[in-house]
Amino acid sequence: MGRIDARPGEIVVIPRGVRFRVECSGPIRGYVCENYGALFRLPDLGPIGSNGLANHRDFQTPVAAFEDIDRPTECVQKYGGRLWTTTFPHSPLDVVGWHGNYAPYKYDTARFNTIGTVSFDHPDPSIFTVLTSPSDTPGTANCDFVIFPPRWMVGEDTFRPPWFHRNVMSEFMGLVTGEYDAKEGGFAPGGASLHNCMSGHGPDQASYDKAVAAELKPVKIENTLAFMFETRAPIRTTEWAQTSPTMQLDYDDVWTGFEKGQLT
Repeated sequence: MGRIDARPGEIVVIPRGVRFRVECSGPIRGYVCENYGALFRLPDLGPIGSNGLANHRDFQTPVAAFEDIDRPTECVQKYGGRLWTTTFPHSPLDVVGWHGNYAPYKYDTARFNTIGTVSFDHPDPSIFTVLTSPSDTPGTANCDFVIFPPRWMVGEDTFRPPWFHRNVMSEFMGLVTGEYDAKEGGFAPGGASLHNCMSGHGPDQASYDKAVAAELKPVKIENTLAFMFETRAPIRTTEWAQTSPTMQLDYDDVWTGFEKGQLT
């Protein structure tokens, strides 16, 4: 279908069933979400209207291309929850043309038009949704892809970081670059956190202390990009993740320093 050149800060969406190959010039790290539900689409903007968040015009599909290569090519395919492999005598990326609009695309998160409060209270993170895979139950998506890009914080009489909460959605969060405003330390680029459904969570002690003592003047959060995959389904970790030497076993210690009454 064509070639997509993706840079740091960009996302690539490959529709189900599309065969693809990834090439890179050096070591890379990234995050992958496999969507088992409805196709990703832009969220309904509701009262926001026609402009804001991610816009149609900023999504890019590749220019049609193909390759005619006669050499053994291994193809790995997922079926029934398992990976299967076979070898073709040629490249399977030799399709000259196709009909329809079922194609991969990319999006530069720097093009996201952030919406936020200009009065008081901390808005729901749904206003940072780039793409959503809706479910049959309104308000509980199969998967939302949410980003937390550079933005202004101007809320008055408000605790500006994310509040302490637990909810029906499971939240897998990752940090691409910079710092996340609810974690002062220990959450580095390339890291990830998982708060499954109904698990209480919120800012760490250092972030809380900084927020409640801060003068509430306009502040620009810069040089940062965090994201979240939010789903109504519980997320089960693999044995590899559970036994990884990089797992932070004392993660919940970030909430042990709060005094009585602080979490209300």
